This record gives sequence, structure tokens and C-alpha cells, in this order.
Amino acid sequence: MGGTLVVFGASGGTGRALVDQALARGQDVTAVVRDPARLQIGHERLTVVTADVADPSAVAEAIRGSRVVVSALGGASRQTSAVCAPAVANMIKAMRGGAARRLLVVSAAPLQRGGKGERLLYRATLKHVLRAVLRRDYADLAAMEHAVRASGLDWTIFRPPRLTDGPATGRYRTAADANVPGGYAISRADLAAEMLRAADSPTTMGRTIGIGY
Repeated sequence: MGGTLVVFGASGGTGRALVDQALARGQDVTAVVRDPARLQIGHERLTVVTADVADPSAVAEAIRGSRVVVSALGGASRQTSAVCAPAVANMIKAMRGGAARRLLVVSAAPLQRGGKGERLLYRATLKHVLRAVLRRDYADLAAMEHAVRASGLDWTIFRPPRLTDGPATGRYRTAADANVPGGYAISRADLAAEMLRAADSPTTMGRTIGIGY
């Protein structure tokens, strides 16, 4: 993977895994964070940028000169306003005016419609509970997904299930435009590994990717 990889939300669990693994692969990385004190990494190929993702000019500056842009931002909580949709909208705007075309974003498995790749019990119970309890989070992610699909960029949307802090195993499954049957959890490390692999895979462009064990 040549060129700079830009990771938004780099101080979070998935973002940190993306940064660590990309550096280990010899990639130049720009880590975009709100609080640099939360990202305790020093590396000659790492550039840490402090930026507010709600600021279009700050986002554009962070993306300048990059090849691949990744959003590992978390969704809105019940105490905050939307985060992912406005931030990714700023990324899309900046990418349309620059050289970067490849955009990968983290969404969530419950946004899969129609139950493709889901077992009946999950579809009938847990999925509806999650959507009700976390409806603001999922509204934010749904708006983000809509903007990504309409972006005209080379995009991939990842829809992981429950995220864990387990190690990278390499023993996960993926599904295009569907959830993984019975795949109710995935480690952030394995999600990061698959996202980095997919960044150079034309077959994942314009697709949503389910992932799980």
C-alpha cells in the first residue's frame, strides 16, 4: 500500500489498531485525533494531527497529500449530537478536491437491512433492541452511510458486530453486502487487519462488508 494512510479517530480502539498495524507494514500514517495525549505512539513514519472533525478546513488539511482515508470514529452517544455523519461529510468534501479517492468507514452490523446473513433469533430480538436503545447512534451511522454511497469515491463500508479488545487472530469471516451468520463479535485488531487488506482490494469498492468470527 503506497502513499499516506489517514486515520480519523486514531486514539480509539479500532483507530489505534489501524495505526499500529499500518506502521508495522511500513506504511506512512497520519493519525488525526482531538487529544494527542491519548495517542502514546512515537514513530518516524507517523504524523499526529490535532483536529476537530467538525471543522471542514481542519479535515481538509489533515487529508492533504493522502492516498487512503479511514474513519474509525465512534457513533454519537445519547448525550451528544451526531459525530460520524458530519465528520465523514467533511472528509468527502475534502477528498473530492484532492488526490485521495479511497475511503473506508466503520459502521455497525445492525444497519444491515433485510436480515441477509442473520439468524432468525438475532433478527427477531437483539437487533430490534439494539436499534431502539442506540437509535441516535444508528441514525448518525445511517446518515454517514448514505453520504458515503453518494460520494462518487472508491468507498467501502465495514459493519462489524460487537467489538472486543482481543488479539488479531486472522480467523474471521467476511460477507459482502450482508452480515456474517452467527458472527456476533470481532476484535478491533482483526477488524483493522481486514480494513487494511481491503484498502488495496478493488473487489471491496462500492460494497458493505460484514465481518465476524
